[in-house]
Amino acid sequence: MKVDLREFLSAYVAEVDEQLESAIASLLEIEQHARAGTPHPRAMRDLFRVLHTIKGLSAMVDVEPLVDLAHRLEAIVRQADRSGGWLETKAIDAVLAGVRAIELGVKELAEGKPLTAAPKALYEALDSLEPAEQKLGSLDHGQLDLDETIVSKLAPFELASLVHAADDGRRAVRADFSPSPEKAARGLSINSVRERVAAVAEIVKVVPLAVSPSKDAPGGLSFALLLRAAAPDEEIAAAIGIAPAAVRPLVGGLVAKPAASLAPEPDDDELAVRSRRNVVRVDVARLDDAMEHLSTLIVTRSRLAQSIRRLGLAGVNTRELDEIMRDNARQLRDLRAAILRVRMIPVAEVLERIPLIVRSLRRASDKAVRVEIDAGDTEIDKGVAERLFPALVHIVRNAFDHAIESPARRRELGKPDEATLYISSRSPSNARVELTIRDDGAGVDRAAVARRVGREIASDDALLDAICAPGLSTRDEATRTSGRGMGMDIVKRVVVDQLGGELTMKTELGVGTTFILRVPLTISIIEAFTLDCCARRFVVPVSMVEEIIELERVRVHRGPHAAHDSSVRAGLIERRGEALPLLDLAASLAMPARETPALQALVVRRGASAMAFALDRVVGQQEAVVRPLVDPLVTVAGVSGATDLGDGKPTLVLDLFSLGARLLSAKERAA
Repeated sequence: MKVDLREFLSAYVAEVDEQLESAIASLLEIEQHARAGTPHPRAMRDLFRVLHTIKGLSAMVDVEPLVDLAHRLEAIVRQADRSGGWLETKAIDAVLAGVRAIELGVKELAEGKPLTAAPKALYEALDSLEPAEQKLGSLDHGQLDLDETIVSKLAPFELASLVHAADDGRRAVRADFSPSPEKAARGLSINSVRERVAAVAEIVKVVPLAVSPSKDAPGGLSFALLLRAAAPDEEIAAAIGIAPAAVRPLVGGLVAKPAASLAPEPDDDELAVRSRRNVVRVDVARLDDAMEHLSTLIVTRSRLAQSIRRLGLAGVNTRELDEIMRDNARQLRDLRAAILRVRMIPVAEVLERIPLIVRSLRRASDKAVRVEIDAGDTEIDKGVAERLFPALVHIVRNAFDHAIESPARRRELGKPDEATLYISSRSPSNARVELTIRDDGAGVDRAAVARRVGREIASDDALLDAICAPGLSTRDEATRTSGRGMGMDIVKRVVVDQLGGELTMKTELGVGTTFILRVPLTISIIEAFTLDCCARRFVVPVSMVEEIIELERVRVHRGPHAAHDSSVRAGLIERRGEALPLLDLAASLAMPARETPALQALVVRRGASAMAFALDRVVGQQEAVVRPLVDPLVTVAGVSGATDLGDGKPTLVLDLFSLGARLLSAKERAA
């Protein structure tokens, strides 16, 4: 029977994509250790396993060119693994190029294109690599307190792992376990001891030893557990059931670097038995289709709610229908939450490509930069992540080109040669994700930007607005990565205009710059306020609104010429000691002048800036399905999309802060 392998292609692409991400991460770890002059045996073994898996998967779907390329890479990494985890820079470059070639081939397969052969120069580079040097010759007897019997049973990479334990803030130690009937009665066997020890330390090797029968080892058998540990001796001893004094250090003269308690890496046996039985890969298009059907249900629910409301006004008893509607609303919210959870991906997946970009920029710019990423366990909708990633790339590129100094210049300033680029994420609420990108470079030169724009810049907010202006760049000539004045404009367009998020910046000349991006977890279905203004209905995301104010309860301060002023500014209001500009929503949207005074106002805020919009009334709160306005002919500042509230008519979704900031800025320039 002939099997059509194309039906397995989507599963193959998904699996290999995941394996390639792991391969790149391992290569970057190996390179980082290589720059510090230390091997990384664990990452090397992980890389070998990944390449071996890719080769096997490619053979299963009969993609022979990728099988051959993966086999060549596997051979190089196997040799490096046997040499103790050393891979020279030249070899790292070649292996990374090979991984990228496999990635390109997999992408072509996914798109149904014919597979392009890898460049001949790549194969020549791989074939030219010499076997890695054996760099462990003097370590066996010089630094490890082990007898020849045990040393002979250790592979080079295992020896290196023990010798260089201090480089990771750990200690290389030995603890012996001898089975006995008494210990077995207490549940202590070599298998249970391995499990208990793995919870507090990394097991490098368990070596069985034949010993003379004694009271402690009645069976004449003992096991030497060789460990890399950050935990104290007492914890290790308790896991094995021995005295703390029996835990012996293996490396003399090396002091472990201070480090927080590290979670132990899994040993080979644990990695071998990992199972993914509880994981099902789903094509994103199917999730989009499910979300589309959910959106239709939400619109239908709104229509049904309006019909029930009309029946109630006509005198019909709708109590039972109202109860059913409440149950239905709760069920739809639960269904929405379930679908959104499926669409969520860890922010770590979004950020894992940043080190690769930093590596490329570091080599192109001759600047020494270390990237530190703390993604935590934050998650984000895949659709938001795909839009957000290009903005992050532009900020990183700008940091290299505009902010981070050369090593020589940093030495002159008393800074470390290697700059630090720190990226973190957190969830300040269940509706938003906050990403922070910070560098310790030169900061943004406010005076230089002011000269470019031809006006004074008094604050970081004004400085951010200036550098986000299309076409603005502080460089006189464009480079391969920046200088055309598009980077920060794209960042603002993605974060603020497309995602309805918030972008802020803090900078200090000579110290560094911090960008903070706050974006919604998802943008397809939102909780929204519906509001009326001059007989028109609008929608505003709940996450954007800080407060609803009854205007009759606050005093509105108006200028002396307010009666003759056709400006959108309605005055100022005081809120808890803070003066806020009050804008008329009708005038802001160029609607006819209102005949009755506004009754309520919405307060919106971004960073330290806040403003209020006067309107007729807030009608209520409900879920809304947002449809973005992608046609440039209908794209308007302050309008982020449209929705259907169940009446079949399009209702505009407003971005009030962008609308107010644009109007106030235009008025200030005109003044």
